[in-house]
Order: sequence, then C-alpha cells, then structure tokens
Amino acid sequence: MKTEIIKIDRNNIDMDKLKYAADVIKQGGLVAFPTETVYGLGANALNEAAAHNIYKAKGRPSDNPLIVHICSPGELNPLVESIPQKAYKLMERFWPGPLTMIMNKSEAVPRTTTGGLNTVAIRMPSHPVAMALIRESGVPIAAPSANLSGKPSPTNAEHVIHDLSGRVDVIIDAGSVNIGLESTIVDMTVDPPMLLRPGGITPRELEKVLGKISIDPSLSGLNLSDEPPKAPGMKYTHYSPDADVIIIEGDLEKVVDRINQMASEYRSKGKKVGIMATEQTKDRYNGFLVISMGDRNRPETIASNLFTDLREFDNNDVNIVLAEAVDATDIGMAIMNRMNKAAGYNIIKV
Repeated sequence: MKTEIIKIDRNNIDMDKLKYAADVIKQGGLVAFPTETVYGLGANALNEAAAHNIYKAKGRPSDNPLIVHICSPGELNPLVESIPQKAYKLMERFWPGPLTMIMNKSEAVPRTTTGGLNTVAIRMPSHPVAMALIRESGVPIAAPSANLSGKPSPTNAEHVIHDLSGRVDVIIDAGSVNIGLESTIVDMTVDPPMLLRPGGITPRELEKVLGKISIDPSLSGLNLSDEPPKAPGMKYTHYSPDADVIIIEGDLEKVVDRINQMASEYRSKGKKVGIMATEQTKDRYNGFLVISMGDRNRPETIASNLFTDLREFDNNDVNIVLAEAVDATDIGMAIMNRMNKAAGYNIIKV
C-alpha cells in the first residue's frame, strides 16, 4: 500500500486537501490525523470492514475497543441507547476536549468497533483538523492512536510515518499535538461514574462537575484479567520503547543517587543507558544519554514530551532507560500511568 502524506496548516485548513482525506474515510480507507491529545488512526466507525482494518494496520488485539470521534453533541444520540444525565454535564463542561465517555451502544455501532462489547467509547476532539475531517467525512470516525500496537503513542506526523507508512492510505501532517497524552476515559454506565484511564482531564476536574467518582482498581497495577478491556489502554502492554524501562520512585535526592549508581552498573556490563530526568535534575547525570521530560513545576510539559522522549531513546539504540518518577497528582496521574505501563510496572522504590 502506498501511503500519501498530506500537510495541512491547522490555522489555515486547505479544504481541498481535507476533502480528499474525507473521501478516503467515506470509501472505507484509513487516515491518520492529529487530535489535541495524540495522532489517531481513523476509519468509518460504522463500517465493520474499515474498523477491522484499523486493528490489522496497528497489529492491535481485536478485543481492545476503539474510541469513536464525533464533531457535535447531536451526533451522539444515534450511537448510544441513551445518554445519562451526568454525561450531559460532562459534555457541557469538557467537549470538545480530551474526554471520552463510555455508554451502552446502539445497534448502529458494529461490535468490531467496540472490541466485541455492548458499550461504546465516544469523544469530541477539539483539534480543528480533526473536527473538520469528521465533519467533511459525514460519519463518526473510530480512531485509536496512530502507532503500532504497544509502542509509544505518536505526537507528531513523523512518529506516524515511522510506524504506519505502507499500512494506511493517508497521513495528515499538521505538526505536533498540544497535550501529548491520550484522553481521559470515564465509564458512564455505572454510578458513580468510573475513571478507567487518566488523561488531560484530571479526577479533580471531573469531581467538580460530577461530585464523587470511582477509580478502576486496575489503575493501581497491570490488568491480568481475562475479561475484555472496557476501554483502550487497560489490559495490554502499551507505550513501550524497545529498551527496557525502569522507574525509580522516592525522595528526589535518593532517586538521583540510585539512578547514577544503576546507570554505572549497567554501563559496566556493556549496556547503553538512557536517563529520563527533569529540568531540575538533568545536569546531575554525567556520561549517559540524558533527556529532560520537562519541568516538575509544570507537569503539562512532561505530559507533552513523554512519548517523544521514549521514542528518542529507541532512535539512539538505548538498551536500558532509567526514569525518574513524578508526582502522581492531577495530570501527574496520567503521566505515571503511561510511564508505569511503558515500564511494565518495573518500579524501584528508594
């Protein structure tokens, strides 16, 4: 398959180019496109064969559900059995934006799209290119992250080209995304609503709108259940570079000391070591490949850099990545969720 790369300026959208990509969606093809969170791999959510091709292109397990993207709240009704009252509150506050809600699906949504479940995950992205693509396509677009399954999610078109060139019809290049982590996912089929995946909308922000929410127990560790995952990112290995990732957690001074010690030990064994540091600590490691994730006092900078940094270690053929843990409150919860999964929950506490 020949993949066509289309450059589009998010601030001045070339509608001819966009309509070309929308026609590919209409015809059952695959289009990678930017959202405010990460790049997504899109197809017609109501076309069973097109949805199947998403799984095939990514090498994604068929029971890992896809998120359906819409461009207006009015498009939600035909896709679900009913809309819970609390969902209206979240839509009013956070749509368009990085919030996915799970509801009971209607007959219109094929089970291929939902990973065999009777529920469907839906969100309304805020990225202007994503919104325009959905609008021009005239159909809801199913779109997981546009990467090979298990690899770090793509935050720019170069990442998508690296993973999926030759596997998809079109890649829209609209530059880097804003947030850098996938959407927050909330299950609205239970009461209180349950957080299934942390993301750009924090638990604190959700509770301001909903009052009490519950948190899925699997967020505290790897989900080894045989049950199909209710949302993307819950069950399978995700976000992993080729290198082994180890997270060191604890008092920052002790963390820096332990990483320096471990890095020296691995180097003496012939391993190429990479270190995921922060602006506060990046100058305290010598003789290793050090990448700053961002500023601990501005965790949104760490969120936006995380997946790019993980990919950069692969570009440098690193064998071992030693990563500093960050504060797991607010957006930090989403950051540590992705880091823990990248490490396979290989965490050393000091």
